[in-house]
Amino acid sequence: MDEYLDIVDEKSRPTGKTALKSEIHKNGWLHNTVHVWFYTKDGQVLLQQRSHTKEICPLLWDVSVAGHVDAGESIEAAAVRETKEEIGLHISPNDLRRISTQYHEASYFNGAIKDNEFHHVFICELKVPLKDLVPNPSEVEAIKLVSLETFTELALNSSINMHFVESNEGYYHFVNFEIYRELFPE
Repeated sequence: MDEYLDIVDEKSRPTGKTALKSEIHKNGWLHNTVHVWFYTKDGQVLLQQRSHTKEICPLLWDVSVAGHVDAGESIEAAAVRETKEEIGLHISPNDLRRISTQYHEASYFNGAIKDNEFHHVFICELKVPLKDLVPNPSEVEAIKLVSLETFTELALNSSINMHFVESNEGYYHFVNFEIYRELFPE
């Protein structure tokens, strides 16, 4: 879907200009995205397998929920909306805990897509059973829960296991650490 997004500055603040997502990716303009990582009280992380129809990284496993922030939309509202759209789960902005904003730059298809974006990263407790989630087939191929230990192993071996996007290994370790700290505060 080619929705309108805000073009943002180097601090992820909207500039007042908007463009279609396709134009933003073609020109490499800065824009905002959300990442929501769901975890359970017993130390599991929800992973999403990207749909086989996705242009970028089809069938690789990744963040529980992710998506672009629409023009004029708040970061938290985008996180709530994307969660409902991708896995059919209703959450409140109060359920989210922001852990980071990270700049991500990537190029795909010989520079045809220039993805220069800020990931606004949240963690959120998953309070329903996996069977109650309803993955959107245009976005999500499959979902699964893995232990924090398995999450670490998958990230460490991402260069050989074709499970995750290999270049994101450090990011996955950061998220794992933040979930661990949430579950086991010092």
